[in-house]
Amino acid sequence: MNDTPRRGPIARFFVGLWDAMNFTRRLILNLLFFALLLLFLAILGAGPRTRPLLDRTALVIAPDGALVEQFSSDPASRALAKLLGEKRGEVQLRDLVRALDAARRDKRIERVVLDLDKLQAGGMASLREVADAIARVRASGKQVVAFSEMMDQKQYLLASQANEVYLDPMGGMLLEGLGRYRTYFRQGLQDKLGVDVHLFKVGEYKSAAEPYVLDGASPEAKEADLYWMNDVWQRYLADVAKARKLDAAKLAEGIDQMPEGIAAAQGDLAKFALQAKLVDGLKTREDVDDLLIERGIADEDAEGGFRQVSLDEYLVNVDSGIQAVDQRPQIAVVVAEGEISGGEQPPGSVGGVSTSALLREARDDENVKAVVLRVDSPGGEVFASEQIRREIVGLKKAGKPVAVSMGDLAASGGYWISMDADRIYADASTITGSIGIFGLIPTIPRALEKIGVRSDGVGTTRFAGAFDITRPLQPEVGQVIQAVIDKGYRDFTGRVAQARNKPVEQVDEVARGRVWTGAQAKERGLVDELGGMQQAIDFAAERAKLGKAGDYQVRYLEKAATPFERFFTGLIESRAGAAWMRHSDFARGLIAKASPQAAADLRFLEGSITPTRGVPVKALAYCFCGL
Repeated sequence: MNDTPRRGPIARFFVGLWDAMNFTRRLILNLLFFALLLLFLAILGAGPRTRPLLDRTALVIAPDGALVEQFSSDPASRALAKLLGEKRGEVQLRDLVRALDAARRDKRIERVVLDLDKLQAGGMASLREVADAIARVRASGKQVVAFSEMMDQKQYLLASQANEVYLDPMGGMLLEGLGRYRTYFRQGLQDKLGVDVHLFKVGEYKSAAEPYVLDGASPEAKEADLYWMNDVWQRYLADVAKARKLDAAKLAEGIDQMPEGIAAAQGDLAKFALQAKLVDGLKTREDVDDLLIERGIADEDAEGGFRQVSLDEYLVNVDSGIQAVDQRPQIAVVVAEGEISGGEQPPGSVGGVSTSALLREARDDENVKAVVLRVDSPGGEVFASEQIRREIVGLKKAGKPVAVSMGDLAASGGYWISMDADRIYADASTITGSIGIFGLIPTIPRALEKIGVRSDGVGTTRFAGAFDITRPLQPEVGQVIQAVIDKGYRDFTGRVAQARNKPVEQVDEVARGRVWTGAQAKERGLVDELGGMQQAIDFAAERAKLGKAGDYQVRYLEKAATPFERFFTGLIESRAGAAWMRHSDFARGLIAKASPQAAADLRFLEGSITPTRGVPVKALAYCFCGL
């Protein structure tokens, strides 16, 4: 008979404590597992948080942020920011236009209300696309009402398209005209700090790097800038005058006589705008809300007291009716927005590798029958631009038509990636051209000497270390750099000549770094047609023989979200997930801390002067020509 040894009271205590701890651990883990399981099932069954759209609803468009072609953050980050009440800082042009186009056909939308004070407007071309969409709503017979507390002239271009424009009595709005003034650093860099900046370029109008080598704008820069700015400004005045039923010449005269006009209005900017017939009345926000309640349907639970739907809510409502599977042939849209740099680049910039990959994806996808490249770029690295251009050529060789739609800016490298398309469309106020090349090399030996630092050493040849910025730039090295720049310009003009079927000499006449508006570029054969995205899509569909609009679909090709981003976005946008996030301080704090924060991109020029492996000299096709 075996006797089981009995534990002492101390051993029994610790064994019991250990068993209790194990039981508690398993209990907590099981409870946590079932809680997460229930939350996941609730998310699957909850679906997006949409409210039914009722009749006689006002669509309130109050964008907050910069007008962009493409979001620069991932969907999960945007969804989290929205839930936590943080400003997203970006509004997609395509979202504004499609919401307005949907609203004019939607019988449930009675009117559109514009509140544009927080819109950080971009260039004139994208603004004119939105203005055209607002005008289409107005032409459909639906009322458009605009209200502002304080509005700039870019925001006013959109507001002017409304049936009625109201301004707060204490607000203001002035038309000032267009100007372009830059800061020049030559004296500060060279005389004060001892930094010698060496500029190599082709084209007397290529003024991108002038601020680093001059104390003021060159005569050629002033001539070119004033030429295209006058064209854009006269078109702006014509657009406003047409919408407001005014005379463009009188608008211009009113700006010249602004001091007298404001003095006559006793310094009251709102009254001055009313007297100039730029607005229809002076009302507070509460006054406008009362007006909309009277004309629409009262809703005590809605902001302002009238039945309404926000831009984001309306887009969710519109998108909820889209089928998950669409077998129709596709026109792929690839966005090239921002500076052009080598390698993989995030949205909001153009990467020689990443943007090329999207175009290659379109070429390899059998469902994609044509491509539209939407360009809004000042240019950048020549090699990266050439990588993208080659993909355009590859698409055409594969039998897929390519149309380019130029946005606000398609200059220098932005034109490089556009020139081989089957058809180039630009808005009349697009900024394009700037066909030219430059290189900028700073050297700092004099700056180092000011603090008692010098550079010295040896090399196996006279060119070893010749591109080190701590050493003076040798004349022979300058010859090498200028030869690279000259070759880049020959490549640029030669490719333009081939793509546009023109003699090189004729291209050179309109190149040399000079900037043109879309209308001026069309006159000079750099652009085929004036129009926006829709015209480019229509051309691509016609060239690919896709039939009428309903026979094909338009799909934006963008970097796909990761599985986690898709899950996380779905979690936040669901009813259950939103409620959990909103009422759980733990969840809010945990996810906010875990959210990745993208490092700030280096400024373009700082990155450009960083030597590339095996290539100490990089040619740049870039234009500091934003408006």
